[in-house]
Amino acid sequence: MQPQLFDENNQPATTGPQPAAENADFSSGLADDFGATPAASAQPVAARSLADADADVTTAFAPRVDLSTLTARTDAVRQQIAQVIVGQQDLLELLLVALLADGHVLLEGVPGVAKTLTAKLLARTLDVPFSRIQFTPDLMPADVLGTSIFRPAQGDFEFRPGPIFASVVLIDEINRAPAKTQSALFEVMEERTVTQDGTPHYMTSPFVVLATQNPVEQEGTYRLPEAQLDRFLFKLNVGYPTLAEEVQILQGHHSGFGGTPLERVQAVLSAPDLAALRKQVGAQRVEANVLEYIAKIVGQTRAHKALYLGASPRASLALLNGAKALAALRGRDFVTPEDVQTLAAPVLRHRIMLTPEREMEGGTPDEVVKAIVQSVEVPR
Repeated sequence: MQPQLFDENNQPATTGPQPAAENADFSSGLADDFGATPAASAQPVAARSLADADADVTTAFAPRVDLSTLTARTDAVRQQIAQVIVGQQDLLELLLVALLADGHVLLEGVPGVAKTLTAKLLARTLDVPFSRIQFTPDLMPADVLGTSIFRPAQGDFEFRPGPIFASVVLIDEINRAPAKTQSALFEVMEERTVTQDGTPHYMTSPFVVLATQNPVEQEGTYRLPEAQLDRFLFKLNVGYPTLAEEVQILQGHHSGFGGTPLERVQAVLSAPDLAALRKQVGAQRVEANVLEYIAKIVGQTRAHKALYLGASPRASLALLNGAKALAALRGRDFVTPEDVQTLAAPVLRHRIMLTPEREMEGGTPDEVVKAIVQSVEVPR
């Protein structure tokens, strides 16, 4: 039975979670620049962060499902990565959400903001096979997927798997490969299968692609096809660190990387562990009005006057799966509208296209997504 959130005077009930106000800044802490944090003095007293709201929800509702193992495992991953990475807590949270939701992630940011390093460290915390592919303009599909080699002694062909056959695949500078190579990723990213010479080769579980790209430099790059972008669960914009974080980075580097080489980051999560956590995430409770809320938000992208291309039903599924994982990560066994609002921009920003007029006005996908979320009534 769905808990009542507001009483007849439209005041928050003492026994239920408080949904975010319709005009709340759902992108607080998850804006384009993950490193930028507004000063506390600049925030209104009434403007509470989504993390604070989640703390209230967790206090008010003890989860019916034991999420202690999931929390302990993900906290262990955070602690391992924190030995090397300074800050980027919001980025790491969304990477863990994607991992629990079985989705791929596209990391976009200028060079030097630790996109590749963060992806490598996340892979090091998992006891699964890892590979890295450096995309270049001369890269061919066979260099990624593998190829068949003729064996004269046996008189047949043997398939030699490419670097894509790993559990965690880091694709660095993904937009530097031509369209032929990009298209080779379509099948494996969606269906977890590589078809070579008519024979399907199946990927092992888990299979996660972490790709990086530079949004500034356009020389020698190729725009990713919309069909490929749609296969990424999230697109995360990685920004500059804050002043305090950059000082901490300098201090650590000056003292010899803080005495913590990359090799000290240990694997704390195995493939069976991750499979069990994903099963737990899949069992999260989602009320019917939250499902309708997701559908309305995605549906608005198809009718918005500032958008040339709206999001597909795959975006709705991504928003649902991501919200279930985020709720579990924050200690709840049910999804709230705040979870959906938090993930709206990461899920939708790469799945929509602005009209030429809106682009000329300097608009951004995140601004449109924010306006859409604020225009849709929050379920009570």
